[in-house]
Amino acid sequence: MTNDMTKGSPLKIFIFFSIPLLIGNIFQQLYSMVDTIIVGRFVGVDALAAVGSTGSMFFLVNGMILGLTSGFAVLVSQKFGAKDEEGLKKAVASNITLTVISTIIITVIALLSKNIILKLMNTPDNIFADANTYITIIYIGIFTQTAYNMSAGVLRALGDSKTPLYFLILASILNIVLDLVFIINFKMGVAGAAYATNISQGISAILCLIYSYKKFKILRLKKEDFKVEKSYYTRHLRIGIPMGLQFSVTAVGVIIIQSAINTFGSIVIASYTASSKVLQLVMQPLVSFGVTIATYAGQNLGAKRFDRIKYGMKIMNRISIVTSLIAGVVLVMFGKYFVMLFIENPSAEITSYAQQVLNYSSVFMIFLGAIFIYRNVLQGMGESFVPMMAGVYELVARSIVAFTLPKLIGFTGICLSDPIAWIAAAVPLVITYRRRIKKIMEENNEGVAI
Repeated sequence: MTNDMTKGSPLKIFIFFSIPLLIGNIFQQLYSMVDTIIVGRFVGVDALAAVGSTGSMFFLVNGMILGLTSGFAVLVSQKFGAKDEEGLKKAVASNITLTVISTIIITVIALLSKNIILKLMNTPDNIFADANTYITIIYIGIFTQTAYNMSAGVLRALGDSKTPLYFLILASILNIVLDLVFIINFKMGVAGAAYATNISQGISAILCLIYSYKKFKILRLKKEDFKVEKSYYTRHLRIGIPMGLQFSVTAVGVIIIQSAINTFGSIVIASYTASSKVLQLVMQPLVSFGVTIATYAGQNLGAKRFDRIKYGMKIMNRISIVTSLIAGVVLVMFGKYFVMLFIENPSAEITSYAQQVLNYSSVFMIFLGAIFIYRNVLQGMGESFVPMMAGVYELVARSIVAFTLPKLIGFTGICLSDPIAWIAAAVPLVITYRRRIKKIMEENNEGVAI
């Protein structure tokens, strides 16, 4: 079922749209979290460090995919909001074409560059082989992630956030089962974890594609629907490429930080890996709010309901601030218990390092929430340059931190890398949105919707 966000209470829309999305995001996190937990508990700390050391490499590629597919979905949501059925079909058809081409290019580049990146990241010799094995298998299965993100992005553009959730839950359960079988029964080590992830993600993608075709008549494309004007491809790429680059630029910053972490050895790598997984889990409500406001803004921009965009952002911003404060408290009070999920009987040293990362991050969660909300509302409104540049600011901030603070204040410098990068990205996003919405409201003489 589709969801028209151009009418009705924004608060109610946000709640009913974001809750299924949040649950889906949490289950999607389970793919990497389950791998990490089972590898850490049943294979060992070095294996956990190997998987963790490739996290930034995975983010580099997956971020590009997520950015592209999310960007390609913006035009779909705008056409849906404008009630342009023919335009919507063309937007989906051109989305599919560009996604297939992008997947091939990204996969080839990723496989050719993986060894070079691992070496540039100062990956320790004792975990290099496992890290290389894990990321190679993950990169071979890139097409499964792309297929799912594309189909889920289209469904969400139509206002359906529940269906992708159902398939993710099923796939997550399958991932857990396969992890246990491959790692414990078949003794496949990190390779088993990678295969389990690809197979599970592939099944969720197939189910999502089949459902989309059978459930929504508007998505049953014919050959002539793929005869799309050049303008559709141009508009997709104008939004998708900056969004993809934005994620990838952020990932490059994470790789730089990972290279600094790798110099501290396996214990610190494992600690940082565990704390990063905890942080990723806690931030999922903010991620969900970002996707929600992007779809909301896209539909209302298409319907020329600029008043609703401004009013909706006021509500979403308050939700984000409250959620960020709660997330910060959770990290401080319960962080060490989450870390125990990944490492059985962790040493005091590992727990201390991990908790230190979470403590510093908790103080600055409001800035992270602002990034998700303001970046996504701008992208939903068709603004791509500033969100991309925000990623550049993150990269610059992380690079400065990586090359200076760890040498001066040790591991504390690593802990400050994310907070400093968040501030550097959030400030220009907030300023740009306020200027953009003020200009739009003045040009259209709009009041504020209630």
